[in-house]
Amino acid sequence: MRDKKFSPTKQSAFDARYEVQKIAFGPVVFQCVRFAWKRGILDHLASSSEDGFSIEALAATGKWTTYALKVVLESCLSAGVVLLKNDRYVLDKAGHVLLMDEITKINFDFIHDVCYRGLFDLARALDEEKPVGLASLGDWPSLYEGLSSFPDAAKKSWIAFDNYYSDTSFPEILPDVFATNPKRLMDIGANTGKFCREALAYHPTVELHLVDLPQQLEMAGKTLRSAHLHERAHFHPIDLLQTELALPGHMDIIWMSQFLSCFSEAKIASILKRATDALAPNGQILIMDTFWDRQRYDIAAYCLINTSPYFTAIASGNSKIYQSQDYIRLAEAAGLKLATIRDNIGFCHSLLRFVKP
Repeated sequence: MRDKKFSPTKQSAFDARYEVQKIAFGPVVFQCVRFAWKRGILDHLASSSEDGFSIEALAATGKWTTYALKVVLESCLSAGVVLLKNDRYVLDKAGHVLLMDEITKINFDFIHDVCYRGLFDLARALDEEKPVGLASLGDWPSLYEGLSSFPDAAKKSWIAFDNYYSDTSFPEILPDVFATNPKRLMDIGANTGKFCREALAYHPTVELHLVDLPQQLEMAGKTLRSAHLHERAHFHPIDLLQTELALPGHMDIIWMSQFLSCFSEAKIASILKRATDALAPNGQILIMDTFWDRQRYDIAAYCLINTSPYFTAIASGNSKIYQSQDYIRLAEAAGLKLATIRDNIGFCHSLLRFVKP
């Protein structure tokens, strides 16, 4: 992508200055709006008529102090979450979206429970290319080794974030996955096993191979066993950061979903080369991911771009949300050729299909 602009086509210096102040005070507004949401203030406002509630009426419920209400609601007012009408607070459109929109709530929880404290160390993470912010959650070399032991709130929010973005896409892409009637399918980066569960339920005879870290395979195994679909599943605990480790071979389809974005470009190149070597004759590699350059709407591109610092500070220290051309370039270097691209899957996914030329 050579040209892109998120700011308005015409913007005065005064308006630009206002936008910069929003950035400067963004963390403050985030915490105040979250307090109003989590503590039920926004819900209470939503229950009123268009007249809203005064601070005195809200304080009279005994749920919040007058001081807390003034501090938080004034910040919410500045953010357009509420409006003030005749000295009464009324829920504005953004407030209604926060209460009603599932992905907005998931994003809020993910940023607060998983990212917020760790992002304080973003500068050091960028300098060292190490996830130094992960220490805010626990003592592990990388997020993926510690995920199963995360604090409860962080684990719940991480899984909700990861699954909500991907789960909406799985049913839609299964016909693509099985278009060539594969007998052996390998999921690299099986994670919690949600895709494997869908694939095994969709195709009655496919043999499915799961590749991931031992901790992740344990979670995936629980998912498949609870669905009584584990008999056709084979588990391969492999740390793909160890570049000398080969992948199981003779695969008709190799599937990777929201996986390669967990690695640096050098590691992606290594994984793609090993995946290419693991293909059966006429085998194909399918990669589904969230590419910010292939989004229909700026709101999606905005969310994806600003997920990259999570990878830097918390997850790996050297990965990000990539552009599609990055994957295509690395795949071609591994000996693959792009066959097709399918966009607009689920919320924001694209599916890249690669073949051996």
